[in-house]
Amino acid sequence: MADTVFPLNTGAKIPALGLGTWQSKAGEVERAVEYALSIGYRHIDTAYSYGNEEEVGIGLKKAFDAGIKREDVFVTTKLWSTHHKRVQENLDMSLEKLGLDYIDLYLMHWPVAMNPNGNHPLFPTTPDGSRDVDFSRHHVDTYLDMEKLLHTGKVRAIGVANYSVLYLEELLKRASIVPAVNQIENHPLLPQDDVSDFCKAKGIHITAYSPLGSTGSPLLTLPVVAQIATKHGVSPASILLSYHVVSGHSVLAKSITPTRIKANYQVTKLDREDMDALAQVSSGGNLKRHGNPPWKVNLGFPDQQ
Repeated sequence: MADTVFPLNTGAKIPALGLGTWQSKAGEVERAVEYALSIGYRHIDTAYSYGNEEEVGIGLKKAFDAGIKREDVFVTTKLWSTHHKRVQENLDMSLEKLGLDYIDLYLMHWPVAMNPNGNHPLFPTTPDGSRDVDFSRHHVDTYLDMEKLLHTGKVRAIGVANYSVLYLEELLKRASIVPAVNQIENHPLLPQDDVSDFCKAKGIHITAYSPLGSTGSPLLTLPVVAQIATKHGVSPASILLSYHVVSGHSVLAKSITPTRIKANYQVTKLDREDMDALAQVSSGGNLKRHGNPPWKVNLGFPDQQ
C-alpha cells in the first residue's frame, strides 16, 4: 500500500506516503531524502520556512544522479506568510534552493499574512511579542496571485494548508481554480471531519501532517493503537500512517533515521474493525482543546508545521 497514489483535481497523482522534513536538523535532511527515495518513497514535503530546502535539494540531486527520474518524484513546498505579497519571489527562492525547474505542488502555508518588512524575515513580532500580522492582505488575494503561477511552468498544482471550512468557503467564492490539496494536521485525536468532508465534496485532496500527533501526543502509546499494531505485526506508527491511506488521504511521515524511514514505509491494509476503533479515539471530549484551527489561537502558529 505504500505505493498507493491518489488522483488530484488537476489530473496528476500524489503518492499516498510522503517524507516530511519539518524540524529535521541541519546535516540530516539530505541523507533522509536520499535514503527515502532509494527505498521507494516518491513524495517529498518541505517548506521555505523550514530553512532546509537547500539540503532537501541536495538529497534530491543525489537521488536523481543515482537514476531516479525527476518526473517520478512529487515535490511539495510552501509559500511563507511574510511573502503573501511577493508570491513569485518566494517561489523562485524555493526553486533555487531546491535546485528544481518546477514544483509539483505549491501550498499557501497559512491563511494569514505577516509583515514583510518586520523585525524578522520569518517570524516578525510586535513590541508586545505577538505575531506581526499584515491585516491589509487577505488570504484570497494571495491565492489569486498563486493561480498566476500555473501559467509560468514553474508550478504544476497549487493548494492551501491549515485551512478551516470557513477559510475554504471564503476562498472558493472568488478563486478560479479549486485548490488541489489542503494540508492539515490530522490524526485519530484530531480527525477534523468537517474539513475532510468539505474537501471531499469540493474535490480537494487532504494531506495529513503530524499523523502521530503533536509533541507529547499519547497516540503512539494508546492501547487501541498497540492492539491493532500487534494484530498486523507492525509498529504503532505504521498503524497511524495506514489510517490515513485507508481514509483516502496522503500522509507525511517525518523521520531522519533510516530504520524508521523504512519502517514507516510498511503501510498496512486496515479493516473496517480497525478503522472503527481508531475513529472512536477522538470521542470522550478529547477534541475540546481543538475547537479553533491551531493557528487561530493568538495567531501564534503553534508547531509551525
